[in-house]
Amino acid sequence: MKKIRLYLVICLVLAAAVWANTEAAARRIFVLPAIGSINPGLAEFVVAGIRQAEKAQAEALVIQLDTPGGLDSSMRQICKAIINAKVPVIVYVSPRGARAASAGVLITVAAHVAAMAPGTNIGAAHPVSVGMGKLDKVMGEKIVNDMAAYGRALAEERGRNVDWVEKAVRKSVSISAQDALKQRVVEVVAENVEELLKKVDGRRVMVAGKPQILKTTGVVVEEIPENLRTKVLKHIADPNIAFILMMLGLAGLYFELAHPGVVLPGAVGALCLLLAFFAFQTLPVSFIGILLILLAFVLFILEIYVTSFGLLTIGGIVSLLLGSIMLFRGGETGVDISWGVLIPTVLIISLFFIFVAGIVFRSQVRRPVTGAAGMVGEKGVAHTDLSPEGQIFVFGEYWHAVSQEPVAKGETVEVVKVENLKLVVRRLSKQ
Repeated sequence: MKKIRLYLVICLVLAAAVWANTEAAARRIFVLPAIGSINPGLAEFVVAGIRQAEKAQAEALVIQLDTPGGLDSSMRQICKAIINAKVPVIVYVSPRGARAASAGVLITVAAHVAAMAPGTNIGAAHPVSVGMGKLDKVMGEKIVNDMAAYGRALAEERGRNVDWVEKAVRKSVSISAQDALKQRVVEVVAENVEELLKKVDGRRVMVAGKPQILKTTGVVVEEIPENLRTKVLKHIADPNIAFILMMLGLAGLYFELAHPGVVLPGAVGALCLLLAFFAFQTLPVSFIGILLILLAFVLFILEIYVTSFGLLTIGGIVSLLLGSIMLFRGGETGVDISWGVLIPTVLIISLFFIFVAGIVFRSQVRRPVTGAAGMVGEKGVAHTDLSPEGQIFVFGEYWHAVSQEPVAKGETVEVVKVENLKLVVRRLSKQ
């Protein structure tokens, strides 16, 4: 009887261990990398990640954030998804050297737990005009006030430093990770995800209006990778990619206008331009920069039809270079084109325009080699006497010809012009 009891106890202990391991294995935390500008592609990716974590009933979702800011509508879409999430969302500004600037500030403030890695910073949330134009004073004040109120509401909801958040919006203040911890902007400073999960374990948060205790130790950590759609939408919003797409688009349309009927370059060019303009929705684009680039395109087109001895081409290159430099307002947002991309791209596109214009110019001034006009200047032999009319053999065929002076059979003649399929010739030599 004692042996049976012992066996039962052992079985119960083993069953409890297996059940505990199974439960631990079922508990998961998802890690989602949110890197780059806040744009529709990244917003869609974050919202989908929150839905995936909810469906899997994950213990939490960690958003690893590193952003210079981005589009207001995309930021609000992310914040709304975080606030209404049914699982705890931890926004973690990492790794070292990362930042949560502009729209990234409000995304961090919206999280159930805000964390930063050492060597990171947060702030500079003052809204700027994104698009082809600057805001007037009244509209600018309205947007700043709206953003400040939105930031205060998020900070109040999460119990964070409301005054600092408003300063970040109105005065573009920015602080380091340690200062953010001292000023109650974030709750945790951690070196990596593992340390972060240890520090937030047992923390009480409000999720969908209900208190919840975070259980972040002894769980499986899974990363949510970016799918192809997300990568495409994110990368075309990169200022360097957007600039290259615009240049390719203009080059394709230019080639199609210079050589009508080719179709493919025009179609590819139109597609590249559409993608570039999609990217410009999320970037601080300068209206003057766009106009200068379009002016360069017009000057290159005019070079094909106007004899300017290269002056229009030079003007086009200068306009293209200045427009490219001024395309993004990098001084306001830090979003700009890399010089390593700008200079080679402008050089290659300019050489392409010059090359195509040269082909068109040569085709316009080249002497015709086919048809009746192509006969002018050709040499032939009189097949009969021309007095003044007769036949000659030229260009592999017999032609009816006329000469103002007598030409004997066998003499060499040159075609002067063509009149109603009759060749007007002149004598070159006697045979």
